[in-house]
Amino acid sequence: MSAQISQRLLAIDALRGLIILIMMVDHVRDTFYIHRQVADPMVIADTEPSLYFGRVLAHLCAPMFVFLTGLSAYLHQAKTNNVAMTRAFLFKRGLFLILLEVTVINFAWTGQLIPQVMYLQVIWAIGVSMITLAAFITLPKATRWGFAILIIASHNLLDPISFKDLPTIQPLWNILHERGWITIGEHFKLRTSYPVLPWIGVILLGYCFGEAWFNKSIQPKQRQTALLKSGIYFILLFFVLRFINIYGDHAWQVMPTSLETVMSFFNLTKYPPSLLFILFNVGLGLLLLGFLERKQHISWIKPLVVFGSVPMFFYILHLFVLKALYSLAVMQYGLNHGKYFGLNSVFSLWVTAIILSVALYPLVALFARFKHNNKHIRILKYF
Repeated sequence: MSAQISQRLLAIDALRGLIILIMMVDHVRDTFYIHRQVADPMVIADTEPSLYFGRVLAHLCAPMFVFLTGLSAYLHQAKTNNVAMTRAFLFKRGLFLILLEVTVINFAWTGQLIPQVMYLQVIWAIGVSMITLAAFITLPKATRWGFAILIIASHNLLDPISFKDLPTIQPLWNILHERGWITIGEHFKLRTSYPVLPWIGVILLGYCFGEAWFNKSIQPKQRQTALLKSGIYFILLFFVLRFINIYGDHAWQVMPTSLETVMSFFNLTKYPPSLLFILFNVGLGLLLLGFLERKQHISWIKPLVVFGSVPMFFYILHLFVLKALYSLAVMQYGLNHGKYFGLNSVFSLWVTAIILSVALYPLVALFARFKHNNKHIRILKYF
């Protein structure tokens, strides 16, 4: 039984590691290609294919990070066999992540100790989702599945709703569903980059999948088959709904070229994540999770497991490294793209991300060993 537990946990860490490395590429883009910032969804005519497909690949990161958080919450509960302890863990860790977002992570992005603008991004969304999940885990299994499906499938019905004429309600709506600004006083405002409602559906879905296919009674082959089938079903449903082109995201269009038409078809909305965005990326993530569990004995997967075993440490580390490198580049070369310093090609972004990943690996591996050898230090669980 312990071998089965180790097998499924290694696959989860390996997928987290893969996601982290893809995220690194996207954050290098956010740092060194900001002069070619992309909209959400992207403007096809203004986005070169290499930039477009790199951004589409990065879409996998947030939904699977949130999904795996829900799955891991179930594994924590299964390990402790104590709902009250799991709820307390989710609540405390959720608060910790929110605090981390508004302090350390915002400082890493902005470089300002006392910022005038604070961005509520993915770590914030995970934190709020974990606190919400703490309230859901005592509900009946069918109810949890029902809420997960209802939120993911129907939240796009809320897209036309806005409360801009009701300023007391609009800030809450921005937090829940509409990406926007919350102004606090004359000199401070919040950017709700990740409205939390659909992410709550995703974390709940991850918990439900954990309960269904990652419990101790499920054999590895049975779980891998379930992940494969679920991933295929999600992606097939994505294609069906996308071809119908009525609901689940903005409509795709036939463009002047075949490549641009394909780009329009897969041009999905992330902020907040649409139904189709979630279906496609979670479906792809489920396929990868099943694959990594079957192939985890292969040597090249081991570095992914190392990265994925300390995801928060790597997340914070790479943000500060990127900020430092950007500052050094500006000092050395100046602002070569208007008010920004930037690299000149998407290829250079990938090269930079690969070099950084290799360079940071020894430090990540060192921290991973420290974490696993000092499990009595409770704060390390959060990293």
